[in-house]
Amino acid sequence: MNYPARVKLVDVGPRDGLQNEQQQVPASVKIELVHRLQSAGLKEIEVTSFVSPKWVPQMADNAQVMAGIARQPGVRYSVLTPNLQGLQAALASRPDEIVVFGAASEAFSQKNINCSIAQSIERFAPVVEAARAAGIYVRGAMSCTVGCPYEGDIAPQRVDYLAGLMKSIGVQHVGVADTIGVGTPLKVQRALEATLKHYNVNDVSGHFHDTYGQALANTLVSLQMGVWQFDTSVAGLGGCPYAKGATGNVATEDVVFMLHGMGIDTGIDLDRLVDAGVFISEFLGRKPGSRAATALLNKRHH
Repeated sequence: MNYPARVKLVDVGPRDGLQNEQQQVPASVKIELVHRLQSAGLKEIEVTSFVSPKWVPQMADNAQVMAGIARQPGVRYSVLTPNLQGLQAALASRPDEIVVFGAASEAFSQKNINCSIAQSIERFAPVVEAARAAGIYVRGAMSCTVGCPYEGDIAPQRVDYLAGLMKSIGVQHVGVADTIGVGTPLKVQRALEATLKHYNVNDVSGHFHDTYGQALANTLVSLQMGVWQFDTSVAGLGGCPYAKGATGNVATEDVVFMLHGMGIDTGIDLDRLVDAGVFISEFLGRKPGSRAATALLNKRHH
C-alpha cells in the first residue's frame, strides 16, 4: 500500500461541531478553541457559518468570532456560506475559503434546504462566482454520499451527478461526506470513485461521521485510494440537525493517533490537541468524545 506521507486535517469543530449545541457558546470560547487548535498545529480550521441566525442561532456571532481570531500565518480559516447574502456578510471578515454544500440525496436536499439538488447547485453558482472573483478558494461539501436518513442507501451514480454539478459551477475542491455515519469501507470507496471521475485526488477530501464506529475504517480505505485530506472534529463534537441521532464527526484526536501510528505526518501535536478537546468539552460539561483522548487522559492521571 502506498499511503500518503502527509495528511492535511481540517478541524470543523468550531463550526460543524458547535452549530447544534443547545447551550449558547460565547464568541470568546469559540475564539479560544480556534487559538488552541492552531497552537496544536492545525493549519485548516472551519470557523463559523454565515447563515441566518433564525436557522442556526449558535452561529449568530460569526463576524465577532472571525474578527476576534489572532490569525497565524500559514493557517487557513474557512466559513460556510449558504447563499449570496451569507457570502456578502462573510467577505467582510476575510475568510481564506468558503464552503458551499449540496446533498447526494433528493429527499435530504428537500428537507434540508427545501429544493432539489439541481436547484441547490444553481443557487450556489453566483456564490461560487463571486467568491472566486474575490480571490477566495471554494470548497464544496457533498452530504449523504453513502446513506440518507430518508432514502437509505445512496447509489454512487448520485454522487457522480452531484460531483459533476459542483465541478460545473466552479467548485475547486469537494468533500465526500458520510453525514449520518452509515458508510462502510466499500461503500465509501465507491462514493470516492464516483467523485474522482470529476476531481483530481488532490482536490477531494473525506468527511466521516462515527455514528456506527466506521469512521476510522472509512478513513483508512480513503488513504489507500490516495486521498490525503480529511475533515475531523476536535473531541468528536457535533451532529447533524437534519439527521436524527447522528453522532459527531470523527474525533480529530482519533484520526491523528491512527495517522501518527502509521508513520504519516500531520504537523499536529497530539497532546496539545487533547488539551483543546478538554477545554471545549469542559465548557460543554461533558467528557471528550474521543477514544484516543480518553486513553491519553487516563494515562496522564496515573
